Amino acid sequence: MKFIKEGMAEEIVKESDEKTKQIVANTLKDIEEQGDKAVRDLSIKFDKWDPEQFRLSKSQIEEIVDSIPEEVKHDIAFAQDNIKKFAEAQRDSMKDIHVEVMPGVFLGHKNIPVESVGCYIPGGRYPMIASAHMSILTAKVAGVERVIACTPPINGEIPKTTVYAMHKAGADEIYILGGIQAMGSMAIGTETIQPVDMIVGPGNAFVAETKRQVFGRVGIDLLAGPTETLVIADETSEPEMIATDILGQGEHGPTSPGAIISTSEEVAKEAMKEIERQLETLPTADVARESWNNYGQVIVVEDDQEAVREANKLAFEHVEILTKDPSYYLEHMKNYGALFLGPETNVAYGDKVIGTNHTLPTKQAAKYTGGLWVGKFLKTVTYQHIDDPEQSAMIGEYAARLCQLENFAGHAEQALLRVRKYGNQ
Repeated sequence: MKFIKEGMAEEIVKESDEKTKQIVANTLKDIEEQGDKAVRDLSIKFDKWDPEQFRLSKSQIEEIVDSIPEEVKHDIAFAQDNIKKFAEAQRDSMKDIHVEVMPGVFLGHKNIPVESVGCYIPGGRYPMIASAHMSILTAKVAGVERVIACTPPINGEIPKTTVYAMHKAGADEIYILGGIQAMGSMAIGTETIQPVDMIVGPGNAFVAETKRQVFGRVGIDLLAGPTETLVIADETSEPEMIATDILGQGEHGPTSPGAIISTSEEVAKEAMKEIERQLETLPTADVARESWNNYGQVIVVEDDQEAVREANKLAFEHVEILTKDPSYYLEHMKNYGALFLGPETNVAYGDKVIGTNHTLPTKQAAKYTGGLWVGKFLKTVTYQHIDDPEQSAMIGEYAARLCQLENFAGHAEQALLRVRKYGNQ
C-alpha cells in the first residue's frame, strides 16, 4: 500500500471542534434559561428571521402545498414512495417474540415506537429536501405518534419545497427554525414548543455538536459529521466516473473527505487528473476544490483483499464499488454506512431517491453503528412471565445461590420468598 495523496492532519480539525463545543454549550444554556426569548434572539441573529410564530399554521401549509409545481410534487412522491417501501420492509423484519424457554416460563420482547421525535431538515446553501423523507417518513413508518420538524429559512424566506416534503412525509408540527436554536428547542422545550424524546437528522458542525450535548436528555440517531465518500477502483474503473462521484459529494462542504482506493495506480492517477479537469467547470468547485485539496486521499493497494482492509480502517460513510467484482466487497466489507455496488448506482441515488436512508455514520462510527432506519425509532423491550408456581420455586433456588455468590442478600431474598411460597405445592 502507498499513499499518493493524504488529507489534513487531525490536530487541525480538533481545534475547530473545541470552539464549536463552547458556542453550543453557551447557546443551550440560554435556551434553557430564557426559552422562547433566547430562540427568537438566536433566529434573528443567525437567520434574520423574526416571524409572528415559528410554527407554520395549517393555512400556511395549505398555501405552500398549492404553490408547488406538479412536476416537483411528482418527483417528491416518487422518492417518498421508494423510501416508504424500504422502511416498511425493514419494519416488517422486526418481529415481537414470545417464547417458552422451559415449561411454564415465558420470555419475550416487544418493539415499541418512541412517542415523540424531532427531525432536523438542513437548509442554507443546500436545502436538504431529501432529509424530510429520510427522517419524518421513516419515523412515521415506525409508528411514532408525534413527529415535529424544523428547517431554517433561506435568505429570509420559507423554503416552500422543503416544507411541502415535510408535510407529505407526515410531520405533525413544522417550525421554521435552524441550527442550535432548532435542535435545542426540540430537545429542551420552550413555552411554545413541547420537547420530544428523540432528535434526528443531519446538519452542520453546530447541529452535530448540539446533538452530542443533549444526548442523554433525549435520544439521538447518531453523531453525523461532514459527509465522506470512498471509491474503490481497479483497472476496469472509469477515471471520469471516479472523479465525478468524489466531487459530487465533496461539494457538500469544505471539510468533506473524499478517498480513492485502487488496485491500479494508473487508474488512480488518471482519476486525480480528471478531478482537476472537472474542477475547472463544476459550478460548486469553490467548495469541492477545498474539500479535495485538504481532505482528499488516494491509496494504491496490491489487491482486493488489501483494498478491503484499508476500506475497513477508513470506515467511511459512503463506499462506492466500481470494480469488476462488486459482490466481493459486499461479502467481505464490515465497516461502512452504505455500499453502492457497481457503476450503475452512486451516492446521489442513495442520498435522494432510491429508498435507503441517507443519514449515515461518519468519523469511523461505522465501526459500531449503522445509519438511521426504522429500528432507530423503536425500543426493543423485554418481559417475562411464569405461570407455573413450581417452576418459579425451582428457578428461585438457582437465583438465590447465584445472588449469594455476588453478596446480594436482598436479591437472594426475592428468590427465596418464592421458594418458600411456591416450593411445597
